[in-house]
This record gives sequence, structure tokens and C-alpha cells, in this order.
Amino acid sequence: MSLALTNPITLLTGKDPHDLTRQDLMNILVTRQIERITFHYTALDGKLKELKIPVQNRKQAERILANGERADGSSLFKGLVDAAVSDLYVIPDYKTAFLNPFDPGSLDFICRFINRNGERVPFALDNVVHKAHEFFKKSTGYELHALGELEFFLIRKEEDHLFPNPKQRGYHASSPFAKSGSVLNEMLNHISSITGAVKYGHYEVGYVENLVSELTEINGKQAEQVEIEFLPVPADEMGDHLVLARWIIRNVAYRHGMVATFTPKLEEGIAGSGLHVHMALMKNGHNQMVRPEGTLSDPALKVIGGLCRYADSLTAFGNTVASSYLRLVPDQEAPTRVCWSDMNRSAMVRVPLGWSNVPDLAKLVNPAQTEPYLDADSRQTVELRTGDGSAYVHLLLAGIILAAESGLADAAGVKTAEELYVRGNIFENKEIWNRLTPLPKSCVESARLLLEKRNLYEKDGIFPTSLIEYLARQLSAEYDENLNRQLAALPPDDRLKETRKVLHKDLHLH
Repeated sequence: MSLALTNPITLLTGKDPHDLTRQDLMNILVTRQIERITFHYTALDGKLKELKIPVQNRKQAERILANGERADGSSLFKGLVDAAVSDLYVIPDYKTAFLNPFDPGSLDFICRFINRNGERVPFALDNVVHKAHEFFKKSTGYELHALGELEFFLIRKEEDHLFPNPKQRGYHASSPFAKSGSVLNEMLNHISSITGAVKYGHYEVGYVENLVSELTEINGKQAEQVEIEFLPVPADEMGDHLVLARWIIRNVAYRHGMVATFTPKLEEGIAGSGLHVHMALMKNGHNQMVRPEGTLSDPALKVIGGLCRYADSLTAFGNTVASSYLRLVPDQEAPTRVCWSDMNRSAMVRVPLGWSNVPDLAKLVNPAQTEPYLDADSRQTVELRTGDGSAYVHLLLAGIILAAESGLADAAGVKTAEELYVRGNIFENKEIWNRLTPLPKSCVESARLLLEKRNLYEKDGIFPTSLIEYLARQLSAEYDENLNRQLAALPPDDRLKETRKVLHKDLHLH
């Protein structure tokens, strides 16, 4: 069996990342002749930041690993932290250690923000999701595992026009129709070896042969939509995986002269880039989402009920720019109403196939295979389809955790879910469409709902009041409440030009 994609830190230490100690890391510094320790941390803008620390002697290196470093919180959390009280500690989380694929002399870590009293900073995005998950485990007795689906566009200069992909027909394309396969392979290799949690990568529906934009960075170039889907891990760890993956994806693209963008929508009439989140309830290492006969369990239905209750305000964390609401439109495989269904991509919450009913499927198509394959545990998840590439991933996951906890605590949670179950394409059934609660149509509306429902997130101090108010201000500053009406009133050419300005203004957000 190849060990090529095994985390090098695991190979060097022989340990699970969760069991790493400072001595293990000091041994790596010596044996690998590490030149730098690089600290990474997620700032208020949702991007991964870094601090490079040269390794000069053993005493200095051990001090850095033990006590971290200082950082300016007023710059990293601009608009939330005052410059008068700005110092924060950044402390390495040993289980996140990895060898930097872009800097061979560096040992890297994801860090946690700690205040002067030795407490996790409450407004740091990763600390919010950590606190939410600790609350969830204590309240429910379950763990919530999550996986994200990162969708993005790779934008490149077209060298020739051979084998173009048809418009909106890029799903699972292969070469020579898909042109960036080797680049995707590189991304998958790096993300897999660091996180150990990649399920697969593939090409998505969207394809643009010739982008039109006022941005010279992308104008006249070809765009292919790609998806990397993860394996489920504890929800707070998934936040780090997604932010780290976006950093890797952008770096690999840059090194190949490409642009990687997670912007919610790149072109009118082309599929947008979602950030769908699957979740599963776990207890003692086992999936609790289905009954023995393969139908959804009551706890799973309650989770769906909680997601439906929180859904409209969750857009404040998962759909944070004006173009988000140009993606959430009918017939683009994006939800617009609060509902759920089985395998239905027009529903807000989807219950995908989960290998629950028919075991050992390969025997059905491989008659020579006689030895059975036994997999006692379910792989069932439920998928929230609202989020997109503008999401604050840690905060979206924290909100999902609180929604799931709320559903599990609600005696009527199963009934709530049953009332919101739909069949068929809801966009074609007006009776169903009219009885379902709509999702917000703008950032301004999402901000209003967040403030109205802030008690859902501020309980137990999980989301600080200051963070909720900051997010509401950021959303309101998009001034997009009447955007669709304004665009519709323009002549066709002007409307398309103004739409593209909205779509491309957040090319590198989060």
C-alpha cells in the first residue's frame, strides 16, 4: 500500500496527530533540519494568515512551541478589536502540524488566539466553532461530524480552443475536455496528505469559454468549475480543513499561472460555487443517522428540523455578499425555500444516498467476487445546500452546530421536519412553493434576520454580541436589498455589465 498521501508528520512520529507532544515536534525540527516555524491563523476576513519564525537554536524553538508569539489583534480583527487592547497570543495547536508543501524548510501549524488571561479569545472564528461543539457534546451526548464541498473556478489563459466543454455540461468532465487535471491532482495530493480527510475531486457543471470582466486578472480567460469534497470529521476540525484547503488551492493555482476563485457566482447563467455542508451525528464512534432498516432516525430528523428553524439566519454566515443572492435563484441547483427532501437538489436540505439499504454493491456487478465486504457502520449524512464560497466557514459550522442542538432539544423536532418534507421539483409545484418559507433575497435582509434571531447564536456566549453586530454591519453595507429590481430595470447590455461588476467584486473574498 502506498504511503504517498499519508501525513509526513504521522510517518515521522508514528503517532496520530491528536497525540503529538512538543518533544515529537522538536525531534522533527532536528531530524528534518527545519529552518522555519510558520504559524497560521484565521483572521476576521476568513483568510489564513501567517507568521514566519526562523529556528535559530533549540531553546528558542522550544519556547516558541510552548508559548507561541504575539500578534496585533486590531489588525487581524479590524473593526472588532480596539488598538488600545490589541495584543493577542497565537499558540500552535500541535495536532495541526504539517510540512509546508510550498516551503520545504518550514514546519507549519494552525494556531489558536489566546488572551492575556490564558483564555481562548471569544471572537476568534475558530474559537467560536470550538465552543459551539463543546456545548453541543455536553448538551446532547453526541458529536457532530461535518464535511464540506468546496466548489471553485480555475481561471486560465486559453492556449487553444480544442475540445471545449459545452456550456453548463462540465459535470465530471475528463480530459481533454477538462484542461486542468494535473493542477487538480496537485491540490488533492497536498490537501490529502495534510488533512487526511479528502473524499474526492471532480469537475462541476460550470464552464466559461471566454470570461468578460472589467478585471484584467480574469478578462478573456477560460474558467472551469471544480469541486473538492471532504470526509467527515468533528465539525470544529472541518473549519480548519476548509480554510487550509482554500489556502492550498489558491497557492497551487498561482504557481501554475491560474486564478482560483470561490466567489459565489462568476457569470450569469452559469452555475454558482456553493459550500454545501454534510453532517452526521456520532456516538462512541458510530453513525446515529439511520434506524436498522435504513430509514432516518428520530435524532437525524430532529437535526433537520433544527436546520430548518435556523436556515434563514444562517445565511448571515454562509452567504455574505451581494452575489450570493444572485446564486440563490430557481433552476440553478441552489435552494430558495426552507424544506428538505431525499436526493433532491432543489431542496434546502438534501438526504443523499448513504449506502444504508443494499450492502456490498460491487458484488452486483462483479459475479466473480465471492468474498463479502462487511461495513457495519452507516455513512448517512444530511446536506445543507445554502452556503457558498463567501462563507465564514467556522461561523457557518458553528451556526449549524447550534441549529442541530436546537433540533435535538426540541420535543417537536421530528414533527417540524415531517411538515417540511417535499417531493419533486419545488420550482415546478406552485402549491408547495407558496407554503414554504423563503430564504433571504439580500445581504440586508439576512442582516435583519440575524439581529432578530441573535438569541439563537448568543446563548451561552457562543457568538459574542460584538461579533453578531459586526457581521450585521458588514452585510448591511452591501446595500443590495433592491439589487435584483435595479438590475432588471436596465437595458439588457447594461444589466449584464452591471451584473458582472457585482459578481466579480469579491473575486478573492475569504
